[in-house]
Amino acid sequence: MFFTGKGGVGKTSLSCASAIELVKRGKKVLLVSTDPASNIGQVFNQQIGDSITPIGLLEGLFSLEIDPQEAAMKYRERIISPVRQLLPKEVVDNIQEQLSGACTTEIAAFDEFTALLSNEGLIKDYDHIIFDTAPTGHTIRLLQLPRAWSNFIEKNPQGASCLGPLSGLEKQRSHYAKAVKALADSERSRLVLVSRAQKTALEEVASTHEELLEIGLDNQFLVINALLPKPEHSQDELYNALYQKEQIAISHLNTKLANLPIDYLNLRPFNMVGIEALSQLFKKQDLEEKQEFINFPAPNLNIEIPNLVSLVDQLSQSKSGLIMMMGKGGVGKTTLASAIALELSKRGFMVHLTTSDPASHLGVTLSESVDNLEVSRIDPKLETQLYARDVLATKGQSLDLQGRQMLEEDLRSPCTEEIAVFQKFAQIIKQADDRFVIMDTAPTGHTLLLLESIQAYNLEIERNDRNHEEKNSELNSMNRLQNPDLTKVIIVTLAETTPVLEASQLQQDLQRAGIQPWAWVVNNSLISCETSSTLLRQRGIYEIEHIQNISQNLSKQVFILPIQPQEPVGNKALTRLFSPS
Repeated sequence: MFFTGKGGVGKTSLSCASAIELVKRGKKVLLVSTDPASNIGQVFNQQIGDSITPIGLLEGLFSLEIDPQEAAMKYRERIISPVRQLLPKEVVDNIQEQLSGACTTEIAAFDEFTALLSNEGLIKDYDHIIFDTAPTGHTIRLLQLPRAWSNFIEKNPQGASCLGPLSGLEKQRSHYAKAVKALADSERSRLVLVSRAQKTALEEVASTHEELLEIGLDNQFLVINALLPKPEHSQDELYNALYQKEQIAISHLNTKLANLPIDYLNLRPFNMVGIEALSQLFKKQDLEEKQEFINFPAPNLNIEIPNLVSLVDQLSQSKSGLIMMMGKGGVGKTTLASAIALELSKRGFMVHLTTSDPASHLGVTLSESVDNLEVSRIDPKLETQLYARDVLATKGQSLDLQGRQMLEEDLRSPCTEEIAVFQKFAQIIKQADDRFVIMDTAPTGHTLLLLESIQAYNLEIERNDRNHEEKNSELNSMNRLQNPDLTKVIIVTLAETTPVLEASQLQQDLQRAGIQPWAWVVNNSLISCETSSTLLRQRGIYEIEHIQNISQNLSKQVFILPIQPQEPVGNKALTRLFSPS
């Protein structure tokens, strides 16, 4: 059983609760995590690590944690160590960077747990093996490519953000074939898509559903997790509004998702830590169970966290420059970018707001045209298609059918999309000399380092017949991103374990590229909201440790935006985000 979904939707809780439930029914279970945010050891209050470990409090339950970052580090070293003394340092550095992307991490993790899927003796020893996180369709397609990796890489030593990582696979190819076959066997494997009842989360899980179907993984189930129970006679405006927002998201569920077997699980007032708490998750729930609504004082955060007014006050002081909103999907980057752009324009500044977010609907978010504000949208799919077409017409011209298949799959990697989109962004960034340019979503530090390295940049010149002015534009843009006087990077997150971890990893990625984030924004926070719901108030209390961690360890500047009862769509709703209260 594989649990998959975006960060913070509850995959670890669901996988652990499933394992506990099966063990209580007399089954022998192995629980495996490849999630970088995994806290299975914390959940069961014991050390687990990278070897199969019995869970002391539950006979029949065993667990294994594969640290994908650690696996990727070992994986890179296996590839680089033989050539470290033979090649110039800049070449080794370039190889190292090509092996620092998300694709390498996932391939390295897959390399680790393939042994489990292809080990018949191990499989027979357990009734069930549960994986917390599943490989993406892109990784599986890579592993299904024709057996010509080494030949292709030998002939194209500069190429491939994804094919390069494949060169480090040492196990026999038959192991991977067995693993992929096991995944596609509906008699043996089940994929559980996990989501929250939120528009962006459900759109993302629908995309995952389609991607997995394309490669033959059709035994899929959907869990919509952490739902607010139906309120009974509640006068709490915030609770009622959030409940209605979730119900609307569910009512607009993608048709193909709606045809899957679906389970709905309620949000719990307690953290999913410990066997007792996890055992409550699958108890038969009444989706109309009663909630308590009483008045009590707000919890004390012990630190003063300023709001968006303070953020725009500080941005205004520079009078122009590039503002980059960054963060994982679903944290609210588009809303924040639109709100900041609107506020700056109302203060008399010229602003260009641009996005490459495929889920972005700036025309809806900003309902009316505004003086001083220009809005543009870059279509990432179109730009990637144009980019891929140019690469195939040049780099792929002399390749045989297998070589073109591998290059085509490599061009489907997220890194390729970032490179293609960044070329368009580079043209807009030049405007930041005399106005604010606000970029909703931006390339990661890994992509920027790839573009910045001499060999990778030369590769881009070879792949694209572009003039020198365009090339210089990209180089100047990267220099601008590294200048804190000209560029301010704002990381957006939620006050939850996985989003904060993912945001901190993004920050480290940017710092490797010489870019220091200027501030963090904690979005959709409950901590400062007025509510009489004990459930919402308890969830707000759990935010405190995350907000304190951010302010004490991750960023010198932190701003907070309370959760909104309604989606902040339209100019009036966006303006209300700057209410001092």
